[in-house]
Amino acid sequence: MWLTKYNASGNDFLIFYTFNNILDSKKRANLAKKICNRHSGIGADGLVIIMPHSKYAYKWDFYNSDGSKADMCGNASRCVAHYAYINNLAPKKHSFLSGAGEIKVEIDDKNDDIVEVNFGKVKIKKDCIDEYEMQFTLLDSGIPHLVSFIDGKLPKSKNKMMENLRKKYNANVNFAKIISKDIIHLSTYERGVEDITLACGTGMAATYYLALMQNKIHKIATLIPPSNEPLYFKMQNDEVYYKGKVERICDIKLFL
Repeated sequence: MWLTKYNASGNDFLIFYTFNNILDSKKRANLAKKICNRHSGIGADGLVIIMPHSKYAYKWDFYNSDGSKADMCGNASRCVAHYAYINNLAPKKHSFLSGAGEIKVEIDDKNDDIVEVNFGKVKIKKDCIDEYEMQFTLLDSGIPHLVSFIDGKLPKSKNKMMENLRKKYNANVNFAKIISKDIIHLSTYERGVEDITLACGTGMAATYYLALMQNKIHKIATLIPPSNEPLYFKMQNDEVYYKGKVERICDIKLFL
C-alpha cells in the first residue's frame, strides 16, 4: 500500500486512497497510532483514508495521531484536495464528504500548490466563558474550539491550563493576539495530538470568525500560526474561506 505524506502550514498528514473498505475502524485507529508516531513510525499529525462516494468526489476517514477520529481538519482538507487533483480523482474545484458534512475545496488556477477551503458557517456555541481569569468563547468550525484573545505572549508549549480546558470542554484550545485589523497571531492546543501544533485550520477559522464578529479585524485578514506560514481568510455569503500553500513531501510504500 502506498501512502503520500503532505505538509500544510506545519501540519503533516499521511494520505492514501482505497477502493475497498480496507481495515475496520479499530484497525484504522491502531494503524494511525503506529505510523503517525514520530519515533517508531513515519511521523504525522494524522492519517487520512480516502474512499469513493456516489454523490461527492470522495469521502474521507480522518484519524488523529493518537488514533481518535476527527470530523474535520482544515489543513488536511487542503492536502486531500491537492492529492485528489494530482491523482485524477477530482477536478480543481470539487466537494468531498467529511464527518462534519460537505467540504468544498478549490485548487488555485495559477498555482496548483495553493488550495482554498470553504468551512461553511462557523457557529458560536457558548459565549462569555470565564476560566483562569480569562474569557473564552466556544465555537464550532467543524469541530469544537475554545478561543481567547490575549494581550501578552502566546504560549509556545502546552501547559496544565490547556490540558484542563481541553478535557473540561472536549475542545481544542486557542489563544490569539490581534496585531492589527489585518493580522492575527495564534497558538492552538489540539485534541488528538494533545499538544500545540504548528498550525490548525479549524482553529484559525474559529478565531477569525470570532474576531470578525467582535469587529476586531477586517473581512479579509491574515492569520499566522506557530509555523509562521500565513493563511488568508475571508467571509463570503456568511461562510468562512481560507487558503494557503500545501507541500507534497514524499510517497511511502507501507507493508501491512
